[in-house]
This record gives sequence, C-alpha cells and structure tokens, in this order.
Amino acid sequence: MSRRLREKTCDRCTQLSSVLYRVQQDDAKTWVFICPTCWEAVSQNNPSYVYGGTWKAKKS
Repeated sequence: MSRRLREKTCDRCTQLSSVLYRVQQDDAKTWVFICPTCWEAVSQNNPSYVYGGTWKAKKS
C-alpha cells in the first residue's frame, strides 16, 4: 500500500518540510513546529529551548 508524502510548514521560516521538531523556543512557552534548519539555530545556546518530539511525514 503506497502512502502519500505529507508535509507541514515550519512555524519559523514557513518552508514545507517532511520532518519537524516540536519545541518551545522562548519564554512564552508556546509549542511550535520547526524544520531541521531552524532547529539548528533555535537549539544552540538557548536557555528557553525545550524539545517536545519529532513529527515525521512517513511513519515507521
């Protein structure tokens, strides 16, 4: 059975991605989905950063 490719938009850069990370990136403590590129910038030296899981287009 074939599956269609699902994509979601990054809440930070608005690019479509098949993998997104659920994170809190600031003191507002709201959960957002960000792409791997934005994740690199958000996760580095950020005391407010909290990882909350990975969304993948293709489930294993």
